[in-house]
Amino acid sequence: MLKPVRRIVTGHDENGRSIFLSDEVSPHTRPSPVYANRGLTDLWRTNGTPADNSGDADNAATEVLLTPPKNGSVFRYFQIPPDDTDPNKTPEQIQADADKTFAAMGVAHNRDPDARHPNMHKTDSVDYIILLEGEVTMILDEGEVDMKPLDVVVQRGTNHAWSNRSDKIAVLAGILIDAEPV
Repeated sequence: MLKPVRRIVTGHDENGRSIFLSDEVSPHTRPSPVYANRGLTDLWRTNGTPADNSGDADNAATEVLLTPPKNGSVFRYFQIPPDDTDPNKTPEQIQADADKTFAAMGVAHNRDPDARHPNMHKTDSVDYIILLEGEVTMILDEGEVDMKPLDVVVQRGTNHAWSNRSDKIAVLAGILIDAEPV
């Protein structure tokens, strides 16, 4: 199950004074169709630059996909459970599970089935990622780096994967901004 994330959204009343529009657990989640405790929780989206702060609409009330809207951004939490170490799964089964997960997020086309890790993928975005809880390893085509809480990655449209080699769920926050593909 995905960890609930409290989301407080502000806005303006009819006199232009600041108000709270909502204070609740974000209802915008996409759990993995395969892995328990893996998935995305969207907190907000923008659909252009500069962002539009008018109105009371919930900009995250749309399909939860991995990538931000064209010329927009997405702010989210995501969870990475410990790596699947089931000795009965073949490499083909692990790859098929990753394929299902990324297809559900709308990015089956952004995957390299011959990459060094089954969760390798690319997005046309610049991502500011902050590890909040747990430990995770970021894997690139060349190299990898272990992360501890409050470490930050600026991920610039590179082929990458997240591997959780611990026994606890890793929780990350990400701000993804649409970018031109490399």
